[in-house]
Amino acid sequence: MPATYHWDDWSLDQLMAAKGETRVSLVVPARNEAATVGAVVTRVREALLDTVGLLDEVIVIDSDSTDATFEVATDAGAKVYRSADIRPDLGSFRGKGEAMWKSLFVAGGDVLVFMDADLLDWDTHFVPGLLGPLLTSPEVNLVKGFYERPGLEGPLEGGRVTELVARPLIALLYPELSGLVQPLAGEWAVRREYFASLAVPTGYAVELAALIDTPAEQIAQVDLGVRAHRHQALRDLGGMATQILAAALARAGVREAGIDAPLTQYLHRESGPEPDIRHVVNTERPPARDHL
Repeated sequence: MPATYHWDDWSLDQLMAAKGETRVSLVVPARNEAATVGAVVTRVREALLDTVGLLDEVIVIDSDSTDATFEVATDAGAKVYRSADIRPDLGSFRGKGEAMWKSLFVAGGDVLVFMDADLLDWDTHFVPGLLGPLLTSPEVNLVKGFYERPGLEGPLEGGRVTELVARPLIALLYPELSGLVQPLAGEWAVRREYFASLAVPTGYAVELAALIDTPAEQIAQVDLGVRAHRHQALRDLGGMATQILAAALARAGVREAGIDAPLTQYLHRESGPEPDIRHVVNTERPPARDHL
């Protein structure tokens, strides 16, 4: 059962003392997040890099954005890289996991903290909260955040894909992870060397795959309080769910890893249902240490 903490279990002074010579990189994967990424970068940079030095760098990995994400993040003070431009000899895929995998080639931190770029209601304590177990417990390799998700009628549950896909998968195939409150949370942290040893799905399965591949006793989770973000359309969640199922089933030996899948959804037309077939990419990157 993963150990559970609260974000304020460590003071900033305690974390700075524990940090010592450890370098910490904040990595923000982003695609078309010009509306929110600037505030995320600015707030974290001002509070935790410019002021106290808990962070050593703030990096944004831009995954084929068609808006001003790159420019906004640059103006906010981040080191910004286009995912496709990082190690072009290794090719490029669109996806959150791809951005995280590519970050291993440009980030200098011994510890990587990942945060989503679409945060709306949050605070900078997310970062020190996630760092707490990694800086103070050498046996911990991966830390997941969890939080209350505010809704119009009170707190929401873990999210639609979490409740309908991830939790049932965990219950049936990976019960040792059932103590994780939000297994798909986008806020997490990991030791660089350890993350570089893992195979990484290029899409949305990156978080669950990392958990499955990590012994439960090396995982911790931290209550980060409240977090709100932009919700995705239900149709888009079908692709996310397909990627998560593919990665989980591959790790259970049910399905070969990295095999793409045609996902058939239906559009409602006056003439009747119209099939809409989407190509869901389930590619997995090999451990980055093979290329570092």
